[in-house]
Amino acid sequence: MFWLLFGIFLLACFAAGSTGGLFPPGPWYRNLNKPSWTPPDWVFPVTWTTLYLCMSAAGARAAISPDNAIAMAMWSLQIALNGLWTPVFFGLKRIKLGMYVLVALWLSVAATIYALWQVDMIAGLLFVPYLVWVSIAGALNLSVWRLNPDEANKRTPAVS
Repeated sequence: MFWLLFGIFLLACFAAGSTGGLFPPGPWYRNLNKPSWTPPDWVFPVTWTTLYLCMSAAGARAAISPDNAIAMAMWSLQIALNGLWTPVFFGLKRIKLGMYVLVALWLSVAATIYALWQVDMIAGLLFVPYLVWVSIAGALNLSVWRLNPDEANKRTPAVS
């Protein structure tokens, strides 16, 4: 049962992650000013694959645990917000709105850790690297916002 659930959670993660293929960074992002500590491009798929495996394991562990309703609801909320950021930031080219989505994502991941911890400590621990990565992503999004104020204050998406 665990492996079936793991597969379902993994499919949910990769469905959310597929927005990266639908809305790639492209020239718009490459032309933005970014902080010197911006990770190289190859780090993102490696990190997200690892995180999605951990998130899927956490979801599967919690799903087979009793009293898991809040943990499952929080897992669902965070993956929805996870899938929303890329279309907002790269698709709509809305840096400021992307930051707001990231704040909501960070809060939901933190709440998910707490909820998972209540039903399965290991599941909660499996989400900790995700919170670290979302913190880095938030710092990067905020830095891009500050380094590109004119672009960040645009109300309409740029034409590609």
